[in-house]
Amino acid sequence: MGGGLALHGGRRAFAAAILTDDGLYRQPWFLESLLELAEDLEAAADNGKRLAVMWELRGCPYCRDTHLVNFAKPEIEEFVKERFDVLQLNIIGAREVTDFDGEKLPEKRLAEKYGVRFTPTFQFFPERPAGLAARKPREREVARAQGYLQPAHFLAMFKFVSERAYEKGSLADYLKANS
Repeated sequence: MGGGLALHGGRRAFAAAILTDDGLYRQPWFLESLLELAEDLEAAADNGKRLAVMWELRGCPYCRDTHLVNFAKPEIEEFVKERFDVLQLNIIGAREVTDFDGEKLPEKRLAEKYGVRFTPTFQFFPERPAGLAARKPREREVARAQGYLQPAHFLAMFKFVSERAYEKGSLADYLKANS
């Protein structure tokens, strides 16, 4: 089930978020994964995309708004979908994930390992997994967004990563330069 390409009344019809059995909203175009981060990152890169991990929690109103407000905007959905594979994880989840260093642990423990304490949180990683296993968890990320971002700043965050602006400065600097 794809989103963003079907025509409806002459306009693009974008896919609506789905409320899953585990109580999380999900975009139909989110990454279906075996939860092996290095492989997901490599596959994203092979497809000309970046990997973003979205941490959520059942009942989180800001997670819901990320789906029903931000991703509902065609320009945001289109930009993110074309340039990123988004892996959705549950901050208190039990699914086993293989981290970049090969450690296998439940989602909840992975969140703790990376210091993820708020939902939604987006983690962004380098374009390739080479060398990530040797780094400390937080040093593996090129950027992180914690909490709900209004649509304009949400899109700017993804542009910041897509353009590799993190190599030149902070998100705050990027927002100032692009406002």
